[in-house]
Amino acid sequence: MKKSLYLFPIIALFLIGCGHSPAAVSADMVTDPVLQQADTLKDTIVSDSKTEAAMRAMGLVEIQEQDSTIQVHLMYATPDNFMHRILYADIHKAFALQELAEKLKSAQTQLKSIHPGYSLIIYDAARPVSVQREMWETAKQMGKTLYVANPEKANGLHNYGAAVDISIIDGNGRPLDMGTPVDWFGPEAHISNEAQLVADGKITKEQLENRLLLRKIMKDNGFLSIRTEWWHFEIMRAKQAKLSLKLIE
Repeated sequence: MKKSLYLFPIIALFLIGCGHSPAAVSADMVTDPVLQQADTLKDTIVSDSKTEAAMRAMGLVEIQEQDSTIQVHLMYATPDNFMHRILYADIHKAFALQELAEKLKSAQTQLKSIHPGYSLIIYDAARPVSVQREMWETAKQMGKTLYVANPEKANGLHNYGAAVDISIIDGNGRPLDMGTPVDWFGPEAHISNEAQLVADGKITKEQLENRLLLRKIMKDNGFLSIRTEWWHFEIMRAKQAKLSLKLIE
């Protein structure tokens, strides 16, 4: 018994030196690390909500299932948006058409080949028409309908899973400075006359360079931009979407 008591501190010190605490010894010694990691991942998986399941049933795919390195922070699942309230009560995953997800994966690969620590971050993707209606009514009250598609005309590419609102984060998880926040309703967010914005001191040259990087990555991989929002990209225009796709109700 005394011999065992003398050996225990030595064994404990050896295990601590190997990165284990005595309390974790039994679990680590009897569990395969790979299996343990799989169990951890399984525990973090969240089932689809009713809306998410409906989007998946339509054939849309979850973007992070296609590329888990792409970051997602849905702004309409938080109050941090132009509506100042949560619109996505049961949407916490970014869904899109398979074609869009594949283009995003390619764009992420290209971005990381240029800046290994950078990553794309998605602020919005597939959006139900019911939410679009709420946004449209608020935009009308604000006099900002230029920035929100009219749901009655079915022109919103988000409503088909054919658009994303997106930016870039650095290796510390901080968004690159693009001159305005995402969801900024004003000319400072427009891409149609950025040289003048720089000349007028509305945005800096560095902020413009960040926008140009994002735009290059997205356009190189088949995305289209719109003149009013530096963060919005589509894989087709509304006319094509209305002919070939179904709206997300």
